[in-house]
Amino acid sequence: MIETFLNQLTASNFDWRDLLDVVIMTVLIYQLGLLLKGTRALQTLIGVLLVLLAYGLTAPERFLYLRTVHRVLGHVLFYAPFAVIILFQTTIRRALARLGRTSLLRLGYAEMTEKMLDEIVQAAVTLASRPTGALIVIEREQALPDQIDSGIQLDASISYDLLMNVFTPGSPMHDGAVIIGEGRVKAASCFLPVTTNPQLSHEYGSRHRAAVGLTEEYDSVVIVISEERGTIRGAVDGGLSGPLDNASLRAFLRSHLGGRRAAPPGAGTAAARTNAA
Repeated sequence: MIETFLNQLTASNFDWRDLLDVVIMTVLIYQLGLLLKGTRALQTLIGVLLVLLAYGLTAPERFLYLRTVHRVLGHVLFYAPFAVIILFQTTIRRALARLGRTSLLRLGYAEMTEKMLDEIVQAAVTLASRPTGALIVIEREQALPDQIDSGIQLDASISYDLLMNVFTPGSPMHDGAVIIGEGRVKAASCFLPVTTNPQLSHEYGSRHRAAVGLTEEYDSVVIVISEERGTIRGAVDGGLSGPLDNASLRAFLRSHLGGRRAAPPGAGTAAARTNAA
């Protein structure tokens, strides 16, 4: 049987281009499945496939020929692509954004220095110990101009003191997110898109949902601190990490932001501030 299969392949002039064609289509279908898994789009796709099946079964050349039903289904299928684009424009946008975030297409982004990471980590740990809710967004390849415009623009150096002052309860910039990019604190009190993922646990509030919502559409890394539980979690690529402490948060940021291992002189200053607090 194997010999027969090989003979058929030889007779059909199967070459490396056909193999590449099969591999690419397999990867695309797999990625599409991952994208649709657990979403309403999957249910809609199943519905469209059922309509296509019914349209084929009621065709004139079929035994189950139903003239009126076949004609109505034909009109439905004609307008179906437009309806899908309108209903699932967010899902389509996320799919294209995810394609643009693949490692083959990235141009790279500025590394976070060890001092920057130290300031961010120590501020997050201190806020969690109080506890004080906070959202800290760190840009990677994709900029966030819309989110920055929604808040108060700062363009300040990344520092422990600045982050602590921004998230002080009752301050004008406490609500919303801080956005960091290109080694600067770009803005504070920024609004983020909230996820509509029905699989996200109901234990997560608006901050966690905003963190997941932003990372579903952009390649940013988000630190979210719960005001109720005093826990720190990281969000990236539409997912949330488990609770993080000082060391694990630093490792999380290093793995996603490319922080340098060698600490510059004076990098331990923020840690001293935390211990004093």
